[in-house]
Amino acid sequence: MQATVKWVDGVMFLGESGSGHAVVMDGAPDHGGRNMGVRPMEMMLLGLGGCASFDVIGILKKSRQAVSDCRVELDAERADGVPSPFTKIHLKFIVSGKGLKLSQVQKAVELSATKYCSASIMLESAGVQLSHSVDIIETEG
Repeated sequence: MQATVKWVDGVMFLGESGSGHAVVMDGAPDHGGRNMGVRPMEMMLLGLGGCASFDVIGILKKSRQAVSDCRVELDAERADGVPSPFTKIHLKFIVSGKGLKLSQVQKAVELSATKYCSASIMLESAGVQLSHSVDIIETEG
């Protein structure tokens, strides 16, 4: 896997993934930015949510659960000072579908966290406390 990050100006950077997708990262005005992109640590948090959601959806589809929507709300705490790494992250999965089994959704989240999600496993091995919860929304049809 490869990526490139190029300085634009101030504290704005353009990141390009090896697959050719680009994203703007920028800082807040009080840090010299113009607030025109996601913060780098927010990008890490988004990556965690994407990685975990990718696994959860895949596991649920393989277990023939009728998923119609999935989102994960991430709530993170960071250490005071510099550097300020993540210390705690809570992932709340809100999964919608018809006849979803809570036990299956919980199992999918657990498997992602302990076996499949590289981002979760990497952060946890670095000392970040990860926790998870699940809400299910029943849908029609």
